Amino acid sequence: MQKRTFFALLLCLLALTFCGLAEEEESSFQILMNVPTPVPTEEPREGALPVAPTATPAPDIRVEADGSVIVTLSAVGDVTIGRNVQSSSTIFQKELDRQGGDINFIFRNIQDIFAKDDLTIVNFEGVLADSYNIPSRKKENSFLFLAPPQYAEALSNNSVEVATIENNHIDDFGDQGRADTQAALTAAGIQWADEYHSTIYETQGIKIAVLAYKTFDYYNTLFTKVPQEIAAAREQADLVVCCFHWGAEKDYAPNANQQKLGHLAIDSGADLVVGHHSHRINPIELYNGKYIVYSVGNFSFAGNSKPDDMSTFIFQTRFRFKNGELVANPFRIIPCRISSKANENDFAPTPYDTDLQVNNVINTMLKNSKKLEYAVDYYPLDWE
Repeated sequence: MQKRTFFALLLCLLALTFCGLAEEEESSFQILMNVPTPVPTEEPREGALPVAPTATPAPDIRVEADGSVIVTLSAVGDVTIGRNVQSSSTIFQKELDRQGGDINFIFRNIQDIFAKDDLTIVNFEGVLADSYNIPSRKKENSFLFLAPPQYAEALSNNSVEVATIENNHIDDFGDQGRADTQAALTAAGIQWADEYHSTIYETQGIKIAVLAYKTFDYYNTLFTKVPQEIAAAREQADLVVCCFHWGAEKDYAPNANQQKLGHLAIDSGADLVVGHHSHRINPIELYNGKYIVYSVGNFSFAGNSKPDDMSTFIFQTRFRFKNGELVANPFRIIPCRISSKANENDFAPTPYDTDLQVNNVINTMLKNSKKLEYAVDYYPLDWE
């Protein structure tokens, strides 16, 4: 009897031990299943722009009644916030103080527009850093833009997903300023692109590569470089967006080199070209079925308390995919002023609310598109 009792107890102990091991193994398995799978990276081909894999998880895909998937993209111009260290002016800081120190004020009137799209791209023009040194080659410049790193949160808090930073102010404070800006954007959850680093943003199951360049005296180099890097991006993405900081300040139409490079980008496989730098709105071309937006102008621009032209627009396009193929990409514009006020710049872009203001934007682009062979002849304000 005692032996039977002993063996029964022994069997119970063994059963409990086995169950405990099984539970431990199951628990360990669940933990391993929750560890994010590393995203493999490919070594860039020689001479090709490195493409950074996205760290953004894809949301649930919205499928239309006809089985297609639509990706809505918004693009705007220069976001230049903070201060000019070459000036004692504190115009941006004064407005920020009036807004109770809430940096999100710059997007208060358009945040709902950005929230409804799948991807918003801005050109962030300036440096995000706590400290700085001015390179000798920059000491004579009239404008050197600097903002605290935490200002990057204005982008992530307001549905901006990607910032292009390849422009004439990213190097205002040398290589360290560029690195600090990249770090600040990354810390805020913003993907960024410059001439040395493109990015891929995934939304609705569609991978969108964003490439960024500044032109100025580098056109001959870019005529070779851009097609190669677009080809490399196409191998990893479903869509390729090329952003150019180009043209001359205050020009209302693109020059011959801009047109040549824009057409070349489309011929090389880009699905959209977006430009900025001139501080002025420029016409849009429809070239080989793809749009070239030569300039969206300023957006939130702290470089001037009252620019002599305060018009801008939000460019939006809808890429429709069906059975894995791009079948349509209609566009619309949302005409805006770079300020909520007509008589001064308060750095808060605001959609125009009168027909006169809206028509002024449209007529400006139509007037300056007469010499463009592929210029659109109609600027829709809503989806058609």
